[in-house]
Amino acid sequence: MNKDQFAGRIKQVAGRVKALAGKTVGNSRLQREGRAAQHSGVVQAAFGDAKHATQTRIKTLMRRIRVQS
Repeated sequence: MNKDQFAGRIKQVAGRVKALAGKTVGNSRLQREGRAAQHSGVVQAAFGDAKHATQTRIKTLMRRIRVQS
């Protein structure tokens, strides 16, 4: 797990908590901020997932190149 995956998933959870707190106390601004943080976390985690997949694929290709040499 890379730092973007980790940070993104933390933002998702924090955003959910913030949105729920906003809903509980009736604060629509807090709810919106929480949903925004949650969506930001989804995007960051997806970027981290893509980065991890790319790194894994490159490592696999490099191993294949070494084996064929």
